[in-house]
Amino acid sequence: MKFTKEDIKQIESYGLTEQLVNNQISQFIAGVNHSNIHSAATTGNGIMEVSYHDVSEHVSFFDSQKEKIDIVKFVPASGAATRMFKFLFQFLKEYNPLIQSLNAYINRNSLKDLPLFLIALEKFPFYDTVLKQIESNGVDYNTLNPNQKAYTFVKAMLEENQLNFGSYPKGLFPFHKYNNDISTAFEEHLFEMAFYGSRKEPLKLHFTISEKHRDKFTAEFKRIEERVEEITGFPYEISFSYQHQSTDTIALTTKNEPFRNEDGSLYFRPSGHGALLENLNAIDADLIFISNIDNVVVKHYKAEVAKYKKVLAGILLKTRASVFQYIKQLKNQDLSEEVLNQIGDFLSNKLNFLISEEFEKYSHKYKVEYLLEALNRPIRVCGMVKNEGEPGGGPFWVKDEAGRLSLQIVESAQVNKKNKEQKRILENATHFNPVDIVCSIKDDEGNIFDLQKYVNHKAAFITMKTKVGKDIKALELPGLWNGSMAYWNSIFVEVPIQTFNPVKTVNDLLKPSHQLS
Repeated sequence: MKFTKEDIKQIESYGLTEQLVNNQISQFIAGVNHSNIHSAATTGNGIMEVSYHDVSEHVSFFDSQKEKIDIVKFVPASGAATRMFKFLFQFLKEYNPLIQSLNAYINRNSLKDLPLFLIALEKFPFYDTVLKQIESNGVDYNTLNPNQKAYTFVKAMLEENQLNFGSYPKGLFPFHKYNNDISTAFEEHLFEMAFYGSRKEPLKLHFTISEKHRDKFTAEFKRIEERVEEITGFPYEISFSYQHQSTDTIALTTKNEPFRNEDGSLYFRPSGHGALLENLNAIDADLIFISNIDNVVVKHYKAEVAKYKKVLAGILLKTRASVFQYIKQLKNQDLSEEVLNQIGDFLSNKLNFLISEEFEKYSHKYKVEYLLEALNRPIRVCGMVKNEGEPGGGPFWVKDEAGRLSLQIVESAQVNKKNKEQKRILENATHFNPVDIVCSIKDDEGNIFDLQKYVNHKAAFITMKTKVGKDIKALELPGLWNGSMAYWNSIFVEVPIQTFNPVKTVNDLLKPSHQLS
């Protein structure tokens, strides 16, 4: 693709090169490799089940170790709240209270989300805030008829010159209400961390955010810091980073030509959460908890959710101790064939690493090298919940080009749904990935792994998006917990569905996990 001088200047301003952008375009045209899912991971076949006794044991072990290690919570939080209000934006666009009744509009369009939202208005944490906005507009809300009330309320929420909730970062949107205190998702993560943080130093949380929202997040922390620290008894250390612009990818038209903005400039898009691998790699900690910004609960449920975070962490710490011990033995001792086979069994049974069928034929020296290479990797322990139809990725056994099987988290966009067998496997999956991950990114000597070495770069995927009403093709890097962690050692653990409480639409705030009563 030939670019103009202006294009090249713009490309370089992103920290990219003309060659890199042309490589992206070539990848669009060639298409990306679909994941070859062999079978869904299930309980006992890739997913570990923990008994009531095991839960207590893992929690106790983590609690006995947490004061000895550095812990950080890593929360991708750059997402905007816009998508939460999709059906409300549509309502504002289509509905005119002067010429149509609300019931007629709802019935004609067979709507479900809107009636639920309107019936439960008073249960939302932002209800009083919206009423104050309406009052400040000089409108007496109580004198309006039902049609006008609905329209006026939603306008006050979403219009740019009013509350403009759609422009909020999701992390700073009102999620919960305690008496007169409004709590954001950002604040709830601070409270949750108090359940499994170490008391030897401040609780550390790292949020990846949009650079334009940094001042808002900083101001929110200053507003709540004293109150949160007083309630939890912990000091906090909050840090932020941004998705690097150099990870953006060019967008194409449906004809595989660069999509251009109205001013003629090239349109680059953030390349998905896989771009956050650099941010994760910059964290210096022994243990890192990863959670999505919107997966929080009101205080009544926090202890139960935190318990299973501790379960995952306890499993990781026990496993890592064994890994480090085996690495030490392989490096420093002349081990017998029997011990080498025991280490191979550990890799297979505990880390879901399928040992090569040729292993028995390897020389003693190569067996040691093979086992060392297999063990010496980042480790992740991921919670998996029973599949209840939520969109997103799930746990699968995936076959690579050489026919080797490995345990992976696969997004539906990575699967070739035109292939009936692949579609069948996808649709019959029993579990779902709620992004409830505990990981270790240091080796046995305390050095941080170069996480780029463990990425399956072929696991990028192409998605269809819209820009100013036009269809565009977007290239996303291998997802942070998908292809970006493809060559990590992975343990998947079944956790209760109660630990998964995302807020994808505003109506999700009506679920019990987000309500005090």
